[in-house]
Amino acid sequence: MPHPEPTNTRTVAPTQPDHPIPHDPQTPGPHDPQTPGPPAPEPPAPASSATPDTGEPTPDFPAHKQRPPGLERDMDPRPRFRAKSYKPAGKLLGKAALITGGDSGIGRAVALMYAREGADVAIVHLPEEHPDADETRQAIEETGRSCLLLPGDLCDPDFCRDAVARTVAEFGKLNILVSNAAYLNSKLELEQLTAEEWDRTFKTNAYAYFHLFMAALPHLNKGDAVIATATEEALKGSTTMMDYAASKAAVITFTKSIAPHLAARGIRANVVAPGPTWTVLNNSDPHMPKEGLAHLGSETPLGRPAQPEEIAPAYVYLASEADSGFTVGEVIAVTGGETDTR
Repeated sequence: MPHPEPTNTRTVAPTQPDHPIPHDPQTPGPHDPQTPGPPAPEPPAPASSATPDTGEPTPDFPAHKQRPPGLERDMDPRPRFRAKSYKPAGKLLGKAALITGGDSGIGRAVALMYAREGADVAIVHLPEEHPDADETRQAIEETGRSCLLLPGDLCDPDFCRDAVARTVAEFGKLNILVSNAAYLNSKLELEQLTAEEWDRTFKTNAYAYFHLFMAALPHLNKGDAVIATATEEALKGSTTMMDYAASKAAVITFTKSIAPHLAARGIRANVVAPGPTWTVLNNSDPHMPKEGLAHLGSETPLGRPAQPEEIAPAYVYLASEADSGFTVGEVIAVTGGETDTR
């Protein structure tokens, strides 16, 4: 609660930024006395192997599961979100972003990367996820940017509208909307798919996106961006995540449908569809078998799941007008080589 690079980026000649690029505390600045060197490697996860060339944790993972929604701080190994080798370039200076599910997982990695690029960030999270959200807030504030925490339930349309209003009140604007929060409860049998589960899944994954977008629309201007998180299952279906895949397919088609309208206003709307990613969303999925969690991502050509920090750059690309000015209504699939998404 993450690989192929986007193919339609364009090179922009370097220009002097309107504002000084903030010093990123995670990388040495130009006046630091020490000579910049490679980032210190994170210690390998004790209970899983690691890919030799990247050091990323690989299956088998500990088959330890949490009750939903779970906390990222209690995962073993902990998902990586700090992206120590990432080099920010001030791409989002002066921007304000609202990210749902920004307390953990992909949303957390995106929130921190946006802050490192110069944006202030508001994060929507469930009240019981406060420990993760507070850790994310601290990481963002260490970059010198502001972070607003917005605890609440996205199934409530009034809360969705209030989250947008509070973000605008805090930062004076809203430039980037990232609808990322999700509800996932796998079903091993078709009969487990109830009307109640279907309703909750769609309210969290699809309806909340709609309510957030409609509330944000009056505040969005030329150069701003709407980004939604889908999943590779939305592109090909899933026998165990029927409602989840269907709700994320709705996210994709809704985004593609609004994109031409927004493009006429100079606003870009796009989707990121991650493959298997090591996040608390999977770790707290009530019906995911423990062996499925232990082998998460083993079916990818890379033989492992993505780390959140590996998915986040796609969101920076889509949020940055300089990078994605000609990218509208697209689905950026970051799947670790799983190209069969028909």
